[in-house]
This record gives sequence, C-alpha cells and structure tokens, in this order.
Amino acid sequence: MSDERRGYLYGFTAYALWGFFPIYFKLLQPSPPLEILSHRVIWSVVFVALLLTGMRNWTFLKRILRTPRLLGGISLAAVLIGVNWATYIYGVNSSRVVETALGYFITPLFVVLLGVTVLHERLRLWQWIAVGVGGLAVAILTIDYGHLPYIALTLAVSFGSYSLIKKRMSLPPAEGLFIESAVLALPALAYLTWLNLDGGAKFGHVSATHTILMLFAGVATAVPLLLFAGAANRVPLVGLGILQYVAPILQLACGVLIYHEPMPAARLAGFGLVWIALIIFTADGLRSARATARSRAAAEATAAPA
Repeated sequence: MSDERRGYLYGFTAYALWGFFPIYFKLLQPSPPLEILSHRVIWSVVFVALLLTGMRNWTFLKRILRTPRLLGGISLAAVLIGVNWATYIYGVNSSRVVETALGYFITPLFVVLLGVTVLHERLRLWQWIAVGVGGLAVAILTIDYGHLPYIALTLAVSFGSYSLIKKRMSLPPAEGLFIESAVLALPALAYLTWLNLDGGAKFGHVSATHTILMLFAGVATAVPLLLFAGAANRVPLVGLGILQYVAPILQLACGVLIYHEPMPAARLAGFGLVWIALIIFTADGLRSARATARSRAAAEATAAPA
C-alpha cells in the first residue's frame, strides 16, 4: 500500500469514528453532559500522558511554559474545544443528533468567513455564492426550528475558531491534546469532586459497562485525532477537505436512521441548501487546486534548463 493510500485509510477511519460518536455518547447516559465532558478531559490527559511517556517526548513542555503567548493561545484553544465537546455531548444526549451533524456541515463555510474577517483573505466569486447559499440555509432552518439552530452554530463557531488557533500554533496532535486537556483538567476535577460529594455522580454507580465506557473516553478522543494527523501528513489538502464530510454524513444517518429524529420537509430543504453550498465550495476548491498545479508545472517547465 502506498503512503498516500495509507493516509486516505487513516483519514477515512478517523472521520468514520467521529461519525459514530453519537452512538458512543448515547451509551454514556444517564451521566449528565458535564460529567461525561469532565471524564473525557481527565482520561484524555491520562491516556496521552502514557502515550508521550512511551514516546519519551516531554521536551515540548519547556518551550510552551517559557512562551506565555503560546501558552495563552493553547489555553484559549482549550476553552473553545471544551465548549465544542460540551455542546456536542449535550446535543447528542438531548436527541438533537441531526442538529449536531448540521454544525459540522456548516463548519467549512464558517472557516471561510474567518478567513475573510480575521486573516483578511479575498474570496473568489463561487466561494461567496457558497457562503450566501449557506446563509440562506441557516435562515430556512431557523424558521423550521422556530429559533436559531444554536447547537449547530455553537459547534461551527467553536470548532472553526479552534482550528484557526491550532493552525497558527502548529503543535503536533498528541502534545496539543495533552496541554489542552490539562488546562481543562482542574475545573473538570473540581466539578467531579462536587458531583460526588453532592451524590449526583453516575460514574461507578450505573453498571460495569458504563464505567468502562467512561474510562475509554480518553482513548475515544485521542485515537481519531492521531489517525487524522497521520492522514494530514500523507493526503493532499483537497483530499482531506472531501474526507471531512464523512463524519457529519454518518452523524446525520445516526440521527435519522438509528434514533428516528424528525426530518420534516423544511428541514430537509435547509440541509439540501447546505449540501449545495458545500458542493459549490468543494468544486471551486478542486478547480482552484488544479489551476494552481498547472501554473506551478508550467513555471517549473519554463525554469528548467534546455
């Protein structure tokens, strides 16, 4: 198997695992979302710490601790991913899996808007059209829900902003996840301590299966991320862009086919517009990538000696 094919396998596996996350988090009930989030944070720290110890890779901590700006960026990223995780768990366990899938469908469009507003990038015509169609979809879904799809929008805004910060810091995935989880670990421990003293903790009091699944929350968090990192180093950016739709497609299927969440005509129309926007966005990206590749090849041919 070629290195690129292996990368596609890693990427597809990562997004497929993320796509089936609704099933995993549903199994963690009757724990409330904050208890699930806290255990996810703590066991992520434990699992990644063991991984880094096995790799003998702790030197990165000195660089981070000696760079206040980097530490501040990681702390902000930790807050954003904490909000994202909490919102996703709440959405899944309040029977709104379809809306969580919508959040990850519209994330690429929000990232484009971040590029314009934060990085001052200039959009091409078809990118503007895709963003406009996406905005129309959100308007239709707002009418259908009777309110803004706030779970979807919170997921898109938190993960899009998190991705922007991570791109600027360029930390390896295991090291980044460890620091982010460590930042969240203290409030997570404080919450779990209070929950146990208050008698509301479910961990260890439901069943052996529930306890084991909670313990594996760190593995479930880290493994897809590490697979994605392996894919990112081997697969072209355009390929990764297409693979990212695997997760929300599977999440949507879980919501509709497994948990029988409603999909009325207006909601289906809103999702249809989102998919049209993503098709426009992806097709424009492919066309731009091909044009860039042709220009680079022509420049190299011109520069080559006779």
